[in-house]
Amino acid sequence: MKANHERILIRALRWPVALVMMFASYSLLAAVAGSQHDLGTGGGAQVTGGTDEVCVFCHTPHGSDTSAAVPLWNKVLPAPGGYTRYSTLNTSSLDGTEFPVGSVSLACLSCHDGAQGMDVVINAPGSTANDTTLYDPAGIALNGNVAMTNAVGDTVPMLGTDLTDDHPISIQYAGGGCTGADADGASCTAAVFTDDDFNTAQKATINTNAVWWVDNGGVGTREKTDMFLYTRTDTVASGEPSVECGSCHDPHNDATQSLVAPFSVAFLRVTNDNSIICTTCHIK
Repeated sequence: MKANHERILIRALRWPVALVMMFASYSLLAAVAGSQHDLGTGGGAQVTGGTDEVCVFCHTPHGSDTSAAVPLWNKVLPAPGGYTRYSTLNTSSLDGTEFPVGSVSLACLSCHDGAQGMDVVINAPGSTANDTTLYDPAGIALNGNVAMTNAVGDTVPMLGTDLTDDHPISIQYAGGGCTGADADGASCTAAVFTDDDFNTAQKATINTNAVWWVDNGGVGTREKTDMFLYTRTDTVASGEPSVECGSCHDPHNDATQSLVAPFSVAFLRVTNDNSIICTTCHIK
């Protein structure tokens, strides 16, 4: 009887667990669906009325741009040398090398530099592989090269090609120079970096590739809420961690990340209350 009761109890407990997992999975989907990164008919941006698909504006299962550092990218990447970088200001406090814009940042800018419509893609919904017909190229209007306006009149962030007034991207973390590791091979010590005003970057290896992050949760493994750092293969600092757009931003998380209106910002990796986005990396 005791064993039967235990089996019944276990079965009863499975349903709540299954429901939690189901809603957790749904919440991950909902982080994109209906958000400003959903350009379809049901999305928050509503750039085009041509499709209700969510993922197609960034990703395609076939015929993607293989030069992109993000999975199955469905947009043509802009030229890396087409941007004016923060380093051109020649500020004395910038001790890391800022490389030509690349990595995941180039994918972000393929939408956010305003050079091509946000709904211009390589493969239109339902198209065959390698269909280079652009989808609805008139779906975005540029407003004086200051902001992009979507179909419902909302302003969409547009950085342009002058990035001198934005946080540096494609730049060495903490001044660069971190090629060594602790005895366990898991992290570089702060002393290894050129600039000690930054917190330690953690390091792991996935599929023989170096993976870097700045730990925000203290658990020692890379989580979506950590500050991601990215390796480059097109620079003299190959394998070292660099700061990219995706270091601070999570394109799949539309949750409001600040508790103080009207300064709430979406698509951040963690809340920026008390400037935690800044102090996770910078020691201030």
